Amino acid sequence: MTESACSPETNPEPALSVYDAIRRRRDVRAEFTGEPIASDVLDRILGAAHCAPSVGNTQPWDFVVVRDTGTLTTFADHVAGARRRFAESLPEDRKKTFDPIKIEGICESGMGVVVTYDRSRGGEHILGRHTVDDTGLFSAVLAIQNLWLAAAAENVGVGWVSFYDEPYLTELLGIPEPVRPIAWLCVGKVAEFQQVPDLERFGWRGRRPLADAVHLEKF
Repeated sequence: MTESACSPETNPEPALSVYDAIRRRRDVRAEFTGEPIASDVLDRILGAAHCAPSVGNTQPWDFVVVRDTGTLTTFADHVAGARRRFAESLPEDRKKTFDPIKIEGICESGMGVVVTYDRSRGGEHILGRHTVDDTGLFSAVLAIQNLWLAAAAENVGVGWVSFYDEPYLTELLGIPEPVRPIAWLCVGKVAEFQQVPDLERFGWRGRRPLADAVHLEKF
């Protein structure tokens, strides 16, 4: 990754509008092909993530690229246990809805990108974080969004895995304190993008209309 990652590139990039990328983006689970992503494509995707805005220009993120099959399998086993515990906590009707929903493609994707957040980067006196500490965490999440949209533009799938125990993942990847892993992203080529998101297709929850989310002047 070069220092000019956020400058105009001479390398060819997909001709897709940001609106098209937003509409294409899906939380991918079952559609991964396992085919490796070309290094230049991965560089563009991570470069887009690294171009995210950040509070005080701290860039509090790092990206751990995981391809080792042993690590992928170990983490997938851990996630399966967390999924099972969640399923057991559900009332019977919700459990039946949840049962067919695939919640990860850790091994199928062939690669994980773990995004971390380092609150200490830049010290304690962060311009813009003085009154809202979460702006640091928000910055790392913006990097995830950039990564996800760039991947969609590249016809690369991303699936956000959240069924894990943070201390377990921290130890698995040797992440030093005070750095936190905030997302394991399954990243890989896909056979297709689903037209309807999985949670809608399986009846877990539908989308709210935009009109229900917009408020004028006051909530």
